[in-house]
Amino acid sequence: MEVERASSENKASPVRNIFLVTSIAAGVQFGWALQLSLLTPYVQLLGIPHKWAAFIWLCGPISGLLVQPIVGYYSDRSTSRFGRRRPFIAAGAALVASSVFLIGYAADFGHLSGDSLNKPLKPRAIVVFVVGFWILDVANNMLQGPCRALLADLSANDQKRMRIANNLFSFFMAVGNVLGYSAGSLKKLYTILPFTHTKACDEYCANLKTCFFISIALLLTLTTLALTLVKEKPFTEPEGDSAEKEDTHGKVMCFGEIVGAFKELKRPMLILLLVTCFNWIAWFPFVLFDTDWMGREVFGGDATAKGKSKDLYNVGVRTGALGLMLNSVVLGFTSLGVEHLARGVGGVKRLWGIANFLLAACLAMTVLVTKLAKEARNGHPVATPPPGGIKAGALALFAVLGVPQAVTYSIPFALASIFSNTSGAGQGLSLGVLNLAIVIPQMLVSVTSGPWDSLFGGGNLPAFVVGAIAAAISGILALTMLPSPPPDVPNSKNARPVIAACH
Repeated sequence: MEVERASSENKASPVRNIFLVTSIAAGVQFGWALQLSLLTPYVQLLGIPHKWAAFIWLCGPISGLLVQPIVGYYSDRSTSRFGRRRPFIAAGAALVASSVFLIGYAADFGHLSGDSLNKPLKPRAIVVFVVGFWILDVANNMLQGPCRALLADLSANDQKRMRIANNLFSFFMAVGNVLGYSAGSLKKLYTILPFTHTKACDEYCANLKTCFFISIALLLTLTTLALTLVKEKPFTEPEGDSAEKEDTHGKVMCFGEIVGAFKELKRPMLILLLVTCFNWIAWFPFVLFDTDWMGREVFGGDATAKGKSKDLYNVGVRTGALGLMLNSVVLGFTSLGVEHLARGVGGVKRLWGIANFLLAACLAMTVLVTKLAKEARNGHPVATPPPGGIKAGALALFAVLGVPQAVTYSIPFALASIFSNTSGAGQGLSLGVLNLAIVIPQMLVSVTSGPWDSLFGGGNLPAFVVGAIAAAISGILALTMLPSPPPDVPNSKNARPVIAACH
């Protein structure tokens, strides 16, 4: 395939360009951190029952299932004078800003449309929220896929540079997480923008809205800097290629190409997809229910109750947010050391396997922490928080999980870029296909985790146990079946000093 020819013939881009592109991840992840820590209580404030929370998150995997492969396909073939990836990144950033505005003002728009402030269910606000949430997920997929593909283009087939670029992307995701969780923990942040506090939007809602405005400003600033300072050469499709890719009506056969990409996948890419699939079956239950686990199982609270039990749940959720902060700090530092860790254990596939076993151990440990917390509550007629040692143990799990998370956010994407080069596939389409191995497990977990947990008496532990088993399977597959990438071959004279600068 000729799609990547223009990229591969160029020299590797200066490290400052890679740094600028990866910094966009901080703006994207800032908004995601706010969602993960604050939106579950927000949707309950709008009247959405807790049991439906997992179904709301289905929109992310569904949009990823469709958007990333399509965007990847067209970004591989874009002949825009602004470059192949940059127009998609700019459009994605603009859509993220618009969708976040909708989500933040959902309660206000609902009230203006007729929602009663005295009724717990606010149907019009829910509609605005869901529409905004769907747009946000489409926009994030439109933004992140081309960002990863642009990093591969800038690395110019230098495998070590690709790994380092993806490690930096993971690092900036951690930076965004820290900023998002920090902003979300400030109770009076809305006083910076007092207009966010309205009749339909209380202090909690106003804080969320203010955080979203900050996230919009950060994302647009970082995206503007990257797209202004990092240039792409316009891609010229080889003569005759366009005619081969068009049907008799002149429409590009995108879906046919995607199906063809699956049929022509080489064994290394197929094994990579399988390992990634089990890896995300393991991760997604914890991503969905981490703070709920702290509030429900560790602190013994109830989000639907009143009085002390609900207060305990809220304290547990805030403690879980602190755990996510610790997780992000560990994620950031580990991301900078992934390359050294890989060398220390004998390669990236071995590091990924070890990281998956660590993930399995941490998810299994949630059962022990929950059991100890439950035993500590026995004999207390009034709901009380868990002892300090149990809270410390739960927070330690959050922190340690930052290590395998750094590997998950970097190594699979680097391997996909490397394997796509050896097979001749386009970077955008290959990364879109990898995304399918991420979103399909997310859809499976979103649909089945609620009924599965209910089958075993409710709570989050059944899904966590399944996650631990999936993580162990992923580790075994990574160590026994995943091929090692080809040896590193510098692509240009200046590749070596740039890599040194990254370290």
